[in-house]
Amino acid sequence: MIDTTVPGYTLTARILHWITAALVLIMVPIGVAMANADFGGAQDTLYHLHRSIGVLLLPIVVIRLIYRLRNPAPPLPADIPWIQQLAAHMTHWGLYTLLIVQPVVGWIATSAYRAPILFFWLFEVPPIWPVDQAFSERMFAVHRLIGIAIVLLVCAHVGAALFHHFIRKDRILMRMVSG
Repeated sequence: MIDTTVPGYTLTARILHWITAALVLIMVPIGVAMANADFGGAQDTLYHLHRSIGVLLLPIVVIRLIYRLRNPAPPLPADIPWIQQLAAHMTHWGLYTLLIVQPVVGWIATSAYRAPILFFWLFEVPPIWPVDQAFSERMFAVHRLIGIAIVLLVCAHVGAALFHHFIRKDRILMRMVSG
């Protein structure tokens, strides 16, 4: 039986969440693969897909953040300890921050390298930084570190959702699945 006393997320919030999750879950393995293996002729395709998803992810996360600021998340149940509530809030806001900063850092790094950013082969996104190979390498290092931080936060987020669903047996996960 569904506990209707615990409010769920709106349909809009859920759609934006799952689109973001899907894009991140596609982008991360592509990024790891393209940076660590040689795929021959497919290498450029991986880079273009990774960059395209980054270009798509940035406005989606910005829209999601604006929506979230105008439509706050439903409150957590009062029986969740304050430290867990703090961890949940910090994880959410950390993800919002990094999911906005990460594509911008990637855009700067790619611009400084002067590689093309072809949005799904439809058009080229203009560079936003002057050519500077050394700076580009430093920014790509930052991009990798932010990627690792995103993966760690996503693991914490998913782990917490599963903990709530299977251990606490509350509606926290279902709020984002069915509202």
